[in-house]
Amino acid sequence: MNGNAKRPLIGVSTYLEAEARWGVWTLPAALLPAGYPRLVQAAGGLASMLPPDDPAYAADVVARLDGLVVAGGPDVEPARYGAAREERTGPPAEERDAWELALIEAALAAGTPLLGICRGMQLLNVALGGTLVQHLDGHAKAPGVFSTHAVAPVPGTRYAAVVPDAATDVPTYHHQAVDRVGRGLVPCAHADDGTVEALELPGPAWVLGVQWHPEAGTDTRVMEALVKAALA
Repeated sequence: MNGNAKRPLIGVSTYLEAEARWGVWTLPAALLPAGYPRLVQAAGGLASMLPPDDPAYAADVVARLDGLVVAGGPDVEPARYGAAREERTGPPAEERDAWELALIEAALAAGTPLLGICRGMQLLNVALGGTLVQHLDGHAKAPGVFSTHAVAPVPGTRYAAVVPDAATDVPTYHHQAVDRVGRGLVPCAHADDGTVEALELPGPAWVLGVQWHPEAGTDTRVMEALVKAALA
């Protein structure tokens, strides 16, 4: 993108941690892996961090954005999709769940381009009445280390138009997955084991969720598609 061209403002949701360390400091922190803003920037956007806030302000925040990314992170609270907590489900992140669900609902209502990444895709599914598998083997090989596997697009979908390759190796790190698909959503990519790896919402608004972590790789096509939609 030409450096003098308009660069759309892309909001990215963040973690909220009770303790983080940098330099001489150990303090509560709103944080985001640097791969997210770097990917937004590489795709031609301006990145703005959106730490958890009062959900009542979500529509006001979304109104100031050209696009929204709901980032990866902790497991979604099972009560959000009517399930009991299973043994291997991680601890709740109640503030983040509430804030990001409100951001998603505001973006859907406003027609703001939306990309959900990993947890973000799962939360999009939950926001539209879907459910999750609380544990899935094989998609996170070692704690804190991304692995890769192939993802195949569903022909004729928005995702297939963005990434038409028959199969693409993607960075992956998740132990939960989509179970019942939410209202209106369409699976648009799968792993070799059949796991839903991407969801999209057909219609005039650009809404896509991917189960993998594009910010951990070098393929900018999905983020470039969000930025293009944000410019439209």
